[in-house]
Amino acid sequence: MISALSHQPVIPALKDTAMSQAFTAIATLVAKSGQQALLQRELTALVQPSREEAGCQYYNLHQDAEAPGTFYVLERWDDEAALEFHNATAHFQHFLSQTREAIEHFELKRLLLIL
Repeated sequence: MISALSHQPVIPALKDTAMSQAFTAIATLVAKSGQQALLQRELTALVQPSREEAGCQYYNLHQDAEAPGTFYVLERWDDEAALEFHNATAHFQHFLSQTREAIEHFELKRLLLIL
């Protein structure tokens, strides 16, 4: 998710065989001071169009109950190509342009289902 942010590292692609299998991604975003409402609004606007993308199995937005400026996006994609497509969509690029200065911290974890 957020690989285009200039102050964030590029999100590396999954390696070899993992690139062609479904995976879950957990994106953690922490708003800068005073930017929580903006980040929440833009994340909320991103949910429905992301859910409608081919290759998206689910896309759910959560807020940390103890740290309201921290948001988690739980995503499940058919494969790496589906996430790459998502990152290039107009709605995701709009999100990036609106939140570039609002994000204090970003992290993306990719998880492969075991059981």
